[in-house]
Amino acid sequence: MILFETISYKNFLAAGNTPIKLNLKSDSTTLIVGQNGAGKSTMIEAIVFALFNKSFRKVNKQQLINSINEKDCLVEVNFSIGKKQYKVIRGMKPNRFEIWIDGTMIDQVSSVHDQQKYLEQNILKLNYKSFTQIVILGSASFVPFMQLPAASRREIIEDLLDIRIFSTMNVILKDRLKVANEEIKDNETTIKFLKEKAQMQQNHLQRLEKSARKTLDQKELKIVEIENNNSKLEGHIDLIQINLNKLNEELLDDSGVQASIKKLEKQITTNTNLISRLEKEKTFFDSNDTCPKCTQPLPQHLKEHHINESNKIINKSSGLLDEFKEQIENLTEDLKVISDKNQSISLNNWEIKSNYSEIKNNNNVIKEIMSEIDDIKNNTHDIDCERKKLTEIATEGMTIHKRTSSLKKDKSNYDTVTSLLKDTGIKSHIIKKYLPVMNQLITKYLKELDFYVNFTLDEEFNESIKSRHRDDFSYASFSEGEKMRIDLALMFTWRSIAKLKNSANTNLLILDEVFDSSLDVAGTDEFLRIIRGGQPDTNIFVISHKSEVLHDKFDRVLKFEKKKNFSKVEVI
Repeated sequence: MILFETISYKNFLAAGNTPIKLNLKSDSTTLIVGQNGAGKSTMIEAIVFALFNKSFRKVNKQQLINSINEKDCLVEVNFSIGKKQYKVIRGMKPNRFEIWIDGTMIDQVSSVHDQQKYLEQNILKLNYKSFTQIVILGSASFVPFMQLPAASRREIIEDLLDIRIFSTMNVILKDRLKVANEEIKDNETTIKFLKEKAQMQQNHLQRLEKSARKTLDQKELKIVEIENNNSKLEGHIDLIQINLNKLNEELLDDSGVQASIKKLEKQITTNTNLISRLEKEKTFFDSNDTCPKCTQPLPQHLKEHHINESNKIINKSSGLLDEFKEQIENLTEDLKVISDKNQSISLNNWEIKSNYSEIKNNNNVIKEIMSEIDDIKNNTHDIDCERKKLTEIATEGMTIHKRTSSLKKDKSNYDTVTSLLKDTGIKSHIIKKYLPVMNQLITKYLKELDFYVNFTLDEEFNESIKSRHRDDFSYASFSEGEKMRIDLALMFTWRSIAKLKNSANTNLLILDEVFDSSLDVAGTDEFLRIIRGGQPDTNIFVISHKSEVLHDKFDRVLKFEKKKNFSKVEVI
């Protein structure tokens, strides 16, 4: 139960710099009287401002500051809940908002919004609408329960029954569901993108691998071509070697031929010289009849003998010269054959050497290609990088897929819980449980207010009103006095429900000019009887102009009046 103890305010509306302090629990009933504008209803504004940072009359908050002093507006309300003492201080010019618990101010590192939320949800466990429905009745700014829209009616009942938490949970769940749906949608889009990206990466990787395989195949094919060429060269060398061996076997030594030629040339020279000498002797004998040295005559027979002998020798030598020349020609032919064979041998040896050189070069090329193949096989950095990228894409996709599966599972759970937290779920069952109690209490208080109708609320908090003759009515069908009885009955009902739940239960009840307009004499007497006998542990404040009629019916009377433009209060 919230037990309000004191309210103090200064520079607030008509109150000046001297604080006005009211004890809220000293008397069971308090009548507040005074002229219009004297500040009778200021306590309502002060309490609402201190607790909810709002103006009860729906005016701009800055208009709550005293228009003469225009600064240092400050309100302080003290209350207790169980064994804990609370104090809320709120001010403007300068702004101030403090919450004290058992003499210690709570940390103010959070925002004003968060601090206000903490005050309403964790301490008061009441919001503005619920507070005004169970604490305040009759003010011009007050909207009776039956004039509220269905959503606001439900909000008030949920607060009274401590089931507002389900609505809060439902809002949180809706937010989580929205976030989950958005994340699932984003994840599914991302997964689709990653699949496309993975396919592109896979295609790129396949192209790289195909290109590398094609290069390897080309180089391996080149090696095969070179090895085939080497085989051909080796076969060609074998054929040349066979031919070379044959040439070497057939080759004669040209030194003997050269010697024979030289010997024949020498004999040719000898015979040629002999023929020349003999020709000279013949010429001598033909030309001379005497010896030039001894001057003796040369006989004719001697001359003929010498000439004949010379001719014989010349003829023989000429024959030998022809033979020698023919032999030299044959030997020269042999030399030419030998030379041709030697040239063939040289050519074959050169060709063998050339082929071996080509084979060697080919082997070097093969080594280079093999080295390139090894480099391609070992240096797979680009392919490894691309394969790593593909693995990273797949890993990311799997992570997001797992996250999406988890989100879908959470979403399913959220959907289940949301269905339970809807108005037709758990809250509906709780409301159904309390509706009969509410309707009984409403009927009870209406009877006590001498208003005999059958008034019931359904699960949507729409009213059904029947008279004794079973005629159907609505709230709008009644006069203002009858409406006021209904409003009072509803307020007392909500307070009774609050006491049952002990969450929204409070000692404070403020009635602003209830007796001045809609209630007749009978209704007033019934109401006073109810608040005296039917509202135990309640401190009731009645604001009224009928001081002469009500003065002796209250435990305490406070009179507000303006002195020198500022509101003052005294007990009378």
